[in-house]
Amino acid sequence: MSSLDARLGALRGTAPPIPHNARTLAALTANPSCARRSLLDAAGIDKDALAAHLDLPRPLRKSQLALDYGIAFERKVTAQAGAPLVPLLRKALGLTLPEVSYEDVNSVGSDDDKSSPQLRHARTRSLILSAAHRRSNPRTLLDHPVLRLTVAGHQVYLEPDVIAFQLDGVFHVVEIKSFPVIHGQPDPVKATAALTQAAAYVLALRELLAGDGLPPDRVSDTVILVNPRNFTRHPTATPFSAHKQIKNLSRHLSRLRRLPELLDNLPPGTTFDLAPGPDQRPTRPRGELVDALATVRPHYTPGCRHHCDLAFHCRTEALNQGRTAALGTAVRDDLAGIDTIAKALDLTDGRMHPSRDQQDITQALRHAQRIHADLHTDTA
Repeated sequence: MSSLDARLGALRGTAPPIPHNARTLAALTANPSCARRSLLDAAGIDKDALAAHLDLPRPLRKSQLALDYGIAFERKVTAQAGAPLVPLLRKALGLTLPEVSYEDVNSVGSDDDKSSPQLRHARTRSLILSAAHRRSNPRTLLDHPVLRLTVAGHQVYLEPDVIAFQLDGVFHVVEIKSFPVIHGQPDPVKATAALTQAAAYVLALRELLAGDGLPPDRVSDTVILVNPRNFTRHPTATPFSAHKQIKNLSRHLSRLRRLPELLDNLPPGTTFDLAPGPDQRPTRPRGELVDALATVRPHYTPGCRHHCDLAFHCRTEALNQGRTAALGTAVRDDLAGIDTIAKALDLTDGRMHPSRDQQDITQALRHAQRIHADLHTDTA
């Protein structure tokens, strides 16, 4: 075990590590400045367990009905050895041949070892490299492949929906999502989230090929989203550029290399161990856990409530500290560097002299104060 692994393990305590997946990697791009999230995720700490011990509300989850619908839609698209998917990809990617080879990597192994990501990854790697070097039929569809991506020095297993191999030698990641495309346009927020997840698969596939000496441009920046068309269950495939998401995620993964610096800033003996008793219920005093969390600087934004289990704890901290971020992203951005409500009020009332960079913002704040005063006078 490396020194870094040992230090991260001490933070985690007795609990087993929670591995990264495409969703947690996508969340890194949602709030890349949050040192708390970076450190907890790198250590594999169960944030949901921390939130439960602190009795915090959780982010909204998909309903079981929505999950079941998504599974049913994916099965519909990949049924009969991918037969419904082939014409969709032929149109989206410009394929000219009527047939492709298909393999469901989920079927690898016996019933006892099908869940092994190592076994399925080995089969995925063999199939992809064979197709890449044209040792097999290059018109390949891989269903439920397993890839690996290096995150903070650790190998993380990821499972895209489908990998397609086109005739000109370029791989494409295909993501099957159950949100609809209405008149050719998906929900932009959901589409961006899907592309950010797909970016992790693109990087993992490029890492696999690079390990065999193949260039990154053998994996396309274009991701194919397969969604229900309009308000039906009929699938449609749409190509989207994920270049921006790939670039962002790659940059944020590079930032995880600063983990030793974050660890060096922690007080000696810091741990987030919940100290489970014989019945596996946490015995750690909540106050101790709150103090431990306070040793790592968060970067709260209202968007955290949609993807982080500790969002409500960080929001309470931000409010108690009077941080402008707690008032919303628009307020934080408009105040541009004025990070506390007290500082904004001091600048508005003249108790603090604005710097050159703060002069325009201060004028805007004082103008807003005059408007508020006028409205209050008219109401009175």
